[in-house]
Amino acid sequence: MNNAELIVATLKAAGIGHGFGIPSGNVLPLIEAMQKGGIEFVLTAHEGSAGFAADVMGRLTGRPGLGIATLGPGATNLATGVGDAFLDRSPMIAITCNLDRDQLGRRIQMLIDHHTLFRPITKASLALRPGRIGETVAAAIRIALSEPQGPVHLDLPEDVALAPAEEDVPGLDDVAAPDAPPAEEVAAAAARIAMAKRPVAVIGTSAMRLGKPGLLRAFVERHGLPFASTTMAKGMIDEDHPLSIGCIERACRQVQRRFLAGADLIVGLGYDPIEVEYEAWIGATPLLHVDIEAADTDGSVDIVHQTVGDLDAILEGLVGAAPASNDWAMAEIAAHRDAFQASLRPDAPGFAPHRAIDVVRRALPADGILSFDVGAHTHQIASQWTAHEQRSFLITNGWSSMGFGLPAAIAAKLAEPDRPTVCLIGDGCFQMTCGELATARRMGLAIPVVVLNDGWLGLIKVKQMRRQYAHVGTALGTASGPEAGSVPEHYFGVKAVGAHTPEALGEALEDALASAEPRVIEAFVDPAHYDDTVFD
Repeated sequence: MNNAELIVATLKAAGIGHGFGIPSGNVLPLIEAMQKGGIEFVLTAHEGSAGFAADVMGRLTGRPGLGIATLGPGATNLATGVGDAFLDRSPMIAITCNLDRDQLGRRIQMLIDHHTLFRPITKASLALRPGRIGETVAAAIRIALSEPQGPVHLDLPEDVALAPAEEDVPGLDDVAAPDAPPAEEVAAAAARIAMAKRPVAVIGTSAMRLGKPGLLRAFVERHGLPFASTTMAKGMIDEDHPLSIGCIERACRQVQRRFLAGADLIVGLGYDPIEVEYEAWIGATPLLHVDIEAADTDGSVDIVHQTVGDLDAILEGLVGAAPASNDWAMAEIAAHRDAFQASLRPDAPGFAPHRAIDVVRRALPADGILSFDVGAHTHQIASQWTAHEQRSFLITNGWSSMGFGLPAAIAAKLAEPDRPTVCLIGDGCFQMTCGELATARRMGLAIPVVVLNDGWLGLIKVKQMRRQYAHVGTALGTASGPEAGSVPEHYFGVKAVGAHTPEALGEALEDALASAEPRVIEAFVDPAHYDDTVFD
């Protein structure tokens, strides 16, 4: 085999089944090796989308996602998705296919220093060289899967890809979990919980990578803790659980902050400040931090104890501790949850976004996957949506990039083809990545894409209003409301329909979920209530 085939064989042995990207002449040897070696190359419309899709594939499969690009502009485009995997803690291998080695370092068309580009947004940036191909790819896989997980960049010159392999396919070692903390540290954490009268657990991003996610539910039930989650961790415990109070730091965040202020202990479970720093909301309430890494704060947070290491091992110890009692009443938790959800649904006129979101939630089965994008609708969806299953709620909150939702849905449908998947995005986000509809159509992926069309970059419009700035640079030119212009019959060959009422959206979505093809549904919503929910 040649080195490209050796790379593919090593990636295949690691459980990688898809690679996302755009070809060029330099990429062709790798694509040919993928075709022979059983890794499907998925042509995307943009390398940034390839990076987003590789991120999500890594989240859902537990194996590194694979993103592929050519040199120069291909690499810089891919970097957006790589940065997403870096800050959202997703395992990923990003391969840039480069010029021959004798051209590297020269001033040549398209050529830049890929390692300088990727080093700040990856766990490692490695050069692939003859005689060390297998060990380098194996190391990249190990690094990507080691906690905290993230992307690794590999740079592949074309002459290296085509050269005969000098090695066999390497063995891949199991990735070691973080060390378990001493038993006395876990016991001290259990003692803190037992001492508290009104403790609240807040589940964060690291918990998404638990080997035994059921430990979370066992823990909160064992000790009777009401629990919230960050945006990305929604669904790690079914949010219909009577101890659930919902998502923090999104729409109507002040309602959640008032409840948390009534706690006498916050238990951060896998809490990664990459989503939102503790000091943004915790106030003077003492913190018990339980995670794979030590708490990162500005020093103002009252950290009474930290238990750091293998999260599965820590939770097993806490579940095994004597059950604690506290002063929380189930009626109090339920009343708060109801009040929070009611605050998210003001009596706004017309087709409000919260009504559209409820329609999608009712239509999507409990085990279905929702992917969505970044904007005002992100805040509303994160707080309003009830997530029932782990890894069913796909968003970027560490990187927080527009353009994530549609590539994420494509990767989710490839990873979990039997699970219904809906993409729910704003019109600004749709304009960024609508070309990926062609990818979904070509791949035969039955994904309803619901576009919340309000004619604005809604989040920025609200920020401008609150600062008393003019609305400049935020009008998208897409009319909204019942008087809106007609929806095109299709986008890139994908059928499109319009919906001006919740009833029309429900009918269109039911039809789309029964279809064997992707479908676009433009829901023309009135964004007025964002002014009252997004930042309050």
